[in-house]
Amino acid sequence: MKRREFITLLGGAATWPLSARAQQRRKVARVGVLWHAGSAEQEAVFLRPLLQGMAELGYVEGQNVIYEHRFAAEQPERFKAMAAELAQLNLDAIITSAPAASYAAKLATTTIPIVFIVVPDPVEGGLVDSLSRPGGNSTGYAVVDVSPKRLQLFKESLPGLSRVALLINPDNRSTAQRFVDHAQAAGDPLNLTVQPVEVLGPQGFERAFSQIPRDRKTGAMTVFDSMFFNERRKMAQIARAHGVPVMAPTDVYVTAGLLMSYGPNLVDLYRRAGLYVDKILKGEKPGTLPVEQPVKYDFIVNLKTARAIGLDLPPSLLARADEVIE
Repeated sequence: MKRREFITLLGGAATWPLSARAQQRRKVARVGVLWHAGSAEQEAVFLRPLLQGMAELGYVEGQNVIYEHRFAAEQPERFKAMAAELAQLNLDAIITSAPAASYAAKLATTTIPIVFIVVPDPVEGGLVDSLSRPGGNSTGYAVVDVSPKRLQLFKESLPGLSRVALLINPDNRSTAQRFVDHAQAAGDPLNLTVQPVEVLGPQGFERAFSQIPRDRKTGAMTVFDSMFFNERRKMAQIARAHGVPVMAPTDVYVTAGLLMSYGPNLVDLYRRAGLYVDKILKGEKPGTLPVEQPVKYDFIVNLKTARAIGLDLPPSLLARADEVIE
């Protein structure tokens, strides 16, 4: 072999691994996202932190990742159709927002990894085998019912409170019944009567709030529900008009105008979802990644709403709040 040919061959051998690694780095990941609302604008409060979390891990849209967003607009048939559509694409992972999207994706594919966000009791719902060993193709972030703490804070806010109307969406009957059972059990030690009140779609808030007495003995509490999230501003407006104090499950409801919330920081959960997507894209199996639960819960109070409905909240309670909106 001639010296020049040997040097060329040696040089090629030395650079080949670098070229191979560069090609691997240039592989473009395809990630589907099944949302519950009807548009990117409606989902902006969560869509932005999700993409930000991915970007912080080095995923730049159009360079090394392509997103396939689908917006189901809270319609059961669209969840199923869009999940099936995503399952037909050559995706590396699917992110699902809220329970309906998660269960639709689970039915649509048993092979594409699924990272779910904000699912109550995924074990009881059959989404995973256990929190520590999910099995199958799903893992993600669950939310835990904290009705005892919510009701405790609510009663401290309204010392005369004896009745709580629990607003539920009958379209999500199985999930709603779980919240009713937990809240009623949590209310007993606090001498609180918890009574479910159905909200029949986006137009049902006026009727629901009209059933709640306007006195200082009665308040309302909402549960995790995609329809409530979509209509949170309407709900807050009607609650204020009826003078009803409302305890919500998380801060996005309070910034929309409801009185207070105690719950996980959902924006943080959406930002953290990228961590599991990144692990999956690097070869880990979703069935071996433990389902995570929130470790930090925030107590948020909207003082502007309190004044609007004539409430004078105890200073000691406001001092314990993580955030007070004035």
